[in-house]
Amino acid sequence: MRYSTSFLWSGFLATIAMVRASPLASSSQTKDGGSSKLVVAHHIVGLTGGGNNAYTLDTWKDDISLAFSKGIDGFALNVGPDDYTYAQVGYAYQAAKELGNGFKLFLSIDMAAIGGSKNCNSPDTAAYIRNLTNAFIAEDAQLVVDGKAFVSTFAGEACTFGEADVFTGWNRQFTQHPDIAGKIHFVPSFFLDIQQFHNFKGVMDGDFNFNGAWRTDFTTANAGSVLGNGADLDHLRPNQQSAVADALGSFKIDQWHIEQLARVENSAHTYMTSIAPWFFTHFGPDTYNKNVSPVPCHLPFIYDCDDHLYVRRWETIIANRDKVDIVQLLTWNDYGESHYIGPIKGNLPPGADAWVNGFDHQGFLEITGYFATWFKTGKAPKIQKDHLLMWARPHPKRAQASSDPLPPPTNYELTQDQLWAVVLATAPGTVTLTTSGSTSAKVDVKAGLNRVNVTLSPGGYMRGTLKRKNKTVLDVKPRGYKFDSSPAKYNFNVFVAHGSS
Repeated sequence: MRYSTSFLWSGFLATIAMVRASPLASSSQTKDGGSSKLVVAHHIVGLTGGGNNAYTLDTWKDDISLAFSKGIDGFALNVGPDDYTYAQVGYAYQAAKELGNGFKLFLSIDMAAIGGSKNCNSPDTAAYIRNLTNAFIAEDAQLVVDGKAFVSTFAGEACTFGEADVFTGWNRQFTQHPDIAGKIHFVPSFFLDIQQFHNFKGVMDGDFNFNGAWRTDFTTANAGSVLGNGADLDHLRPNQQSAVADALGSFKIDQWHIEQLARVENSAHTYMTSIAPWFFTHFGPDTYNKNVSPVPCHLPFIYDCDDHLYVRRWETIIANRDKVDIVQLLTWNDYGESHYIGPIKGNLPPGADAWVNGFDHQGFLEITGYFATWFKTGKAPKIQKDHLLMWARPHPKRAQASSDPLPPPTNYELTQDQLWAVVLATAPGTVTLTTSGSTSAKVDVKAGLNRVNVTLSPGGYMRGTLKRKNKTVLDVKPRGYKFDSSPAKYNFNVFVAHGSS
């Protein structure tokens, strides 16, 4: 993710990590073994400043008010080296303070972006992030845990800050440096072998499993390990479909993180994991080169997000909520990687408009409050009104783009040509999903959460209806969507439609 006017792509690392976490007491109190949890969203400050669409104080108020209304407790502010960083972060804290709704903020220091413009092995870079941290940790809206300001990172696992190694660098030049020692509760996302966590004594108060949102280790090349050798990725059998869903919904990697975090001495062992609705990016070498073989880690740039990933991941985390302190939603506004749930605003990364414009994702946000409440309370909330959420890609995965200089993204073969839908029903009813005059699925749904899907039809559309006692409660057929078998450009983002009663 991580975008700025001097954007640097650092890559996602499919690493293994963990921790045993006791729950947070509140967003501003000490962890005390209570039952409270937090849900926050990752907000990229690098897309809020500069250009013609820079955020104002009111823009931040709008974002905070909207997020708060959907059960989100705060923003993780992804900050880099941009010259507008201080101003925009200042607006965010001021907005939260003036709104007075208890919404919290904390810095997520983007060491990938910072390392692109500063020497990550220099003590001067450590001084930069200490100064940035100190500038905001005393603000009224700052998230505080154990009496200390909560601070996180994206990456940083390669930064020595002039010391002998990474472990010593983060200890001496950041968490235990006289400028900042005793002030912060530090929960970084370090992309390294998680068996090295124990070396971060005096550094890690917890762990943020950024890549927990996706199974980044599930690729076309190793699909046979999940599906069996010789699997036809275009025609999965029911048992193979179940195997994929089970893999995407597994808590295994989170558990590894939890176990390794438990080995860090004198740590609060705060565990923060992630949930995301999607992942796709299609930057070419003339922009950020994030389509195939990204630098430096050569990972795919579409992750398998089918099988109702957003909902399935929520269910997994809720089932293991006793081990998770904080859920971080990825993201509010990472348009370049297609996992945004907030409104499209600010400054898009150059080129991202090709797969973002016209692809609003706020339908995911509309159902987030239901799951956020469930996670925080441990009890599924009563559904007050019916919701029907649908999403689908805009063209078949095997379609040949007529005028795209780039190939389809690596691992596109894993995707399924399906219309995915989630129904939150106040009472039993019948849902019908339709993608053409001859393709539909009719399913009886129960009161509560329901997952439904149907095959997409080339040249077709998406439509969903909910009926109850022979009366149509919801009828959602969005304009502007067509499953185009002859696209000009490859686009593996999803079109999202939502309706509520």
